[in-house]
Amino acid sequence: MKKIRVLIVDDSAVVRQVLSDIISADPELEVIGTAADPYIAAERMKTTVPDVITMDVEMPRMDGITFLQRIMSQHPIPVVICSSLTEKGSETALKALEYGAVEIIEKPRLGTRQFLEESALRICDAIRAASRVRPRRIATRKREIAPKLTADAVLTRPTSLAMVRTTEKVVVVGTSTGGTEALRVLLEALPADSPGIVIVQHMPEYFTAAFADRLDGICRISVKEAQNNDSVIPGRALIAPGNRHILLKRSGARYYVELKDGPLVCRHRPSVDVLFRSAARYAGANTVGVIMTGMGDDGARGMRELKEAGAVTIAQDEATSVVFGMPKEAISHGGVDMVLPLNGIAAAVLKNCR
Repeated sequence: MKKIRVLIVDDSAVVRQVLSDIISADPELEVIGTAADPYIAAERMKTTVPDVITMDVEMPRMDGITFLQRIMSQHPIPVVICSSLTEKGSETALKALEYGAVEIIEKPRLGTRQFLEESALRICDAIRAASRVRPRRIATRKREIAPKLTADAVLTRPTSLAMVRTTEKVVVVGTSTGGTEALRVLLEALPADSPGIVIVQHMPEYFTAAFADRLDGICRISVKEAQNNDSVIPGRALIAPGNRHILLKRSGARYYVELKDGPLVCRHRPSVDVLFRSAARYAGANTVGVIMTGMGDDGARGMRELKEAGAVTIAQDEATSVVFGMPKEAISHGGVDMVLPLNGIAAAVLKNCR
């Protein structure tokens, strides 16, 4: 089997060495070179084109975002960002995803070697997932963002609207690799009065708040990082915080979310399976479940439980998925009612929530 060729771009010699050791230890991967900055990386790529690039964001001579834009506008190659992210800096990482990065791996500013060694499995999984992506050439100009239309209607609803009927539909969504863009497409297509939505997107801690804020700025619905006991109400989407499980609960006619720590489930926290199981238990047939692009099988069992509870279940199709792993596993587990392209999911959600 041909190995996946990886180029490591990071200004830290320690990080380059540790990543090289981790990647080289995987029998499916090989390191074809390392570079301390994008200029050196560009020279390396003249002789050998990698299948995947791992890259830091903050580097000398040229930052990682600028280099990423050049790669994706000239010769697209799957890129995994491995960067020190703080709440303040996560906006930069969001731009990386917007400009075509496949995955984000957070590394701490202290104890980087130990963290990377402990995260070896996740790093190699991310590289394998990235190698299967068919990156698209992007335009160098930024996409224009339409203004929010009726913000007051979705952000400051009367308290009484939180008390929905027990027949009120709830939408639960799970996604991973490629999901940031898939969620943008789905949520932008929904009207301001769409059913309440709860989302698990696999991403690092301190990252989901900035991601939710960005979606909130471009969607007609309100989007926020979930907090414990947040009500699930029409016109709002709640995104699980990184490193916290999210459960859908019900008290009388009110749906709300509960955040929990707990162990990793399917190697993830938050886990799609945890969300879907809670929705099957507390909302049952009042649920529409959606599983979209992502690597692995998180959500497959929960999707089956949703269907058995009477929910309508939808999976993104292979053609529009960055990685077809999670939808494919959900389908193979018998938990999917319909398989749709990304741009058809919003209409199907609305139709089955009427």
